Amino acid sequence: MPVLQYGPSVGTTLSDRKEIMSIHQSAQAATVPDARRLRAILIAVSTALMAVIASVSGLNVAQTHLAVEWGASQTTVLWIINVYTLALAALLLPLGAIGDRLGRRPMLIAGLVVFGAAGVVSGLAPSAAVMIGARVAAGVGAAMIMPITLAVITSTFPEEERGRAIGVWTGVAGGGGILGMFLSALLVDVAHWRWLFVLPVALAVVALAMTARSVPDSRERSAHAFDTVGALLSAVAVIGLIFVLQEGPERGWTDPVTLVGLVAGLAAAVAFVAWELRRRDASLLDVRLFRERGLAGGSITLLVVFGVQAGVAVVLFPFFQAVLGWSGLVSTVAMLPMAGTMMAASGLAPRLAATIGARATMAAGVALAGLGLVLMALLVSVDGGYPPVLAGLLAMGVGMGLSMTPSTEAITGSLPRAEQGVASALNDVTRELGTALGVAVLGALLANGYRGAIDGRLDGVPAGAAGIAREGVANAVEVAAATGGHARALIDAAQQAFVEGWRQSMWIGAAVMGVLLVYVALRGPGSTSRGSIRPPWRR
Repeated sequence: MPVLQYGPSVGTTLSDRKEIMSIHQSAQAATVPDARRLRAILIAVSTALMAVIASVSGLNVAQTHLAVEWGASQTTVLWIINVYTLALAALLLPLGAIGDRLGRRPMLIAGLVVFGAAGVVSGLAPSAAVMIGARVAAGVGAAMIMPITLAVITSTFPEEERGRAIGVWTGVAGGGGILGMFLSALLVDVAHWRWLFVLPVALAVVALAMTARSVPDSRERSAHAFDTVGALLSAVAVIGLIFVLQEGPERGWTDPVTLVGLVAGLAAAVAFVAWELRRRDASLLDVRLFRERGLAGGSITLLVVFGVQAGVAVVLFPFFQAVLGWSGLVSTVAMLPMAGTMMAASGLAPRLAATIGARATMAAGVALAGLGLVLMALLVSVDGGYPPVLAGLLAMGVGMGLSMTPSTEAITGSLPRAEQGVASALNDVTRELGTALGVAVLGALLANGYRGAIDGRLDGVPAGAAGIAREGVANAVEVAAATGGHARALIDAAQQAFVEGWRQSMWIGAAVMGVLLVYVALRGPGSTSRGSIRPPWRR
């Protein structure tokens, strides 16, 4: 298998990179795989990515099963689910950089082996402690896989094919979580929760075989030592911030553990920026590149878009289950239209960007996603059923698909080809932070709106039942039977209060998308006449 080796990139100044990149491009021109090989590479990395994405949300559908299996507390169950994301997000930047140095193909192979083995252990885990350990290992493997999948595309595909390949990648990354949740819910319903791990393990095995056969190796040579301090600081910063976003709603935002995590995360983030600015020529990530429209605009857009998507998913499921009375599987099926349109629009985005420009494509996508939120805020009601939700989901799916692909291209196009593991990792970290932020913020807004709306509707309800009903709509539906003649009135009150809280969260989400739209229109990444995003060293 040929190895594409690039000259020193880490350790060079921004002005030096123009000359280096011209050498890289000339050297790579003779080694570009043919169309058949490129398709095989894209299928391999997309399969690997699907395995990782499906594991992020898959266990959400099995929370009660995990608690019953081991007599685990809700806190333990949440750790089983969240520790995977923590390990994944914390190690993305360091492992992406290591993959650039050691070789992207061997890093991808090693990651698939670790991920697959961890999945087997998870499926056979005899206790919650073993499960948590296996989930940590799976997160480590996922952090080896995820940035490399995109780095392989950006370092292997020729420029004229790269946009379409990134569109496929972003479609899988955006819609794969919902598809994975659907398949997971189906497996739990028809088989057993332990079968949840069959899908990601099978995908990892298929991806491993295809990687070994089709994916070429590429790596950089660097005269500078690996930025160990930067790697440690980035890991602490990401762990601290995501931990706060995951634990804050459960523990409380003023809980000492939450505050310690917040302080640690922010301090490490500030120290990381200061260290990278000081190190400059041999940094893990040249933070000065955030002055460029491409990197800043792409990162902010992905942060907001994935935050809104994740937050909407969180508030949708209780609506489907507690208001419409659907099962978990049917509720997941109801989310599939957004995943389908998102994946289709992600593939369409490169062609649209080539016609009207990347910035205009991103702006159109953000506007459509905001329109979807407005539709749900205006139309959704207790008696309206699913059609108003569907209209909003379709608009959001198309909008997010159109905005994600050019945003990802903007990020990867802002760093040299030899640093694509870092660029891809930065793209992934932004998505993970956005997801955690969206779940925390929109979830909190919905909860506060619900409590504020239901307080005036509990007259006559026994105090104990009223207290339980204030905790959430699902709690209200559960306790209603114990209130005798108040049961129907309590359920109606809870459902109406939930929809009011829903509308508040949707309006705030739409306002955030409106601010993002203005930002993209004014400061979005520039475009060439062909609609491609040009990195700074090629301007």
